Amino acid sequence: MLVTALLALAAVQPAIGQGYTITDLGTLPGGQFSSANGINDRGQVVGYSSTTSGANHAFLFEKGVMTDLGTLGGTYSTALAINRHGQVVGYSATSIGGVHAFLFANGVMSDLGTLPGGSFSYATAINDRGDVVGYSNTSTGAYHAFLLKNGVMTDLGTLPGGVYFSGAYGINNSGKIVGVSNTSTYDSAFLFDDGVMTNLGTLAGGQASNANAINDHGRIVGAAYDMSGNHHAVLWKNGVITDLGTLPGGLYSIAYAINQQGHVVGTAGTAGGNYHGFLFEDGVMIDLGTLPTDQYGTATGINDRGQVVGSSGLHAVLWNRREPNEE
Repeated sequence: MLVTALLALAAVQPAIGQGYTITDLGTLPGGQFSSANGINDRGQVVGYSSTTSGANHAFLFEKGVMTDLGTLGGTYSTALAINRHGQVVGYSATSIGGVHAFLFANGVMSDLGTLPGGSFSYATAINDRGDVVGYSNTSTGAYHAFLLKNGVMTDLGTLPGGVYFSGAYGINNSGKIVGVSNTSTYDSAFLFDDGVMTNLGTLAGGQASNANAINDHGRIVGAAYDMSGNHHAVLWKNGVITDLGTLPGGLYSIAYAINQQGHVVGTAGTAGGNYHGFLFEDGVMIDLGTLPTDQYGTATGINDRGQVVGSSGLHAVLWNRREPNEE
């Protein structure tokens, strides 16, 4: 394992959502940019950072230190998710070409392989049982969603009418999987449960949707197009889709993650034409803001303690709830 570390920048700033502060997590040594993709309940953060060579490497950020997780022998890697045990998944270039899904556990990055005949695979999520989902190309050249369980990678197929693509982006602790698949018409969000892939549909008058995450209560988040052709963050609960709206004056939004309390994070356009990370809770979409010199941000992960990760400008960031005496 290639290990290097950089202490996080000390600057902690108030976020626009006044219940939060925002912290710059910095980069790997020599890097210019970074982005955080996931966080577990221990506060361990994963994502990617550029390095001295300019290539992106997966990182684990813990207790103020950013650690380079290395690669599968290729030049670059990205970490997308981490479970409560600290197991990390993502994808990496390999030493023989192509890109493969990886699992990083106990200090070792392991190649998860591909579906039969494939040369590319991407791991996007892992649950606390160690089940991994993502997508891989196949012998036909199509990309299909997969589930890797007990060392066996299973092709989840596509929705009816789908031919060339499906991807799994979220899995909960009971094994329910969500993602997106093409169909005979438009791409659509799906739920895969007990061997059956179900089309989750879209907003009234819209034409496409995607699902990015599912919590243990079966609540699913993602995005769907509305009748105006704009995509909005959405929540599916008991088969019913709800439009979460946008930030004031914005036209679009997308939800990336949901915790067990039902709090949702994602990205939304603003009235000024920029985009910011948001937190949606208690029926309200809150602008999480950016670092002082930035105009753009995104929120990609949230844990059950309410900590949120993502990016602001060119750096990975962490939003923490303010303590009562900080208000």
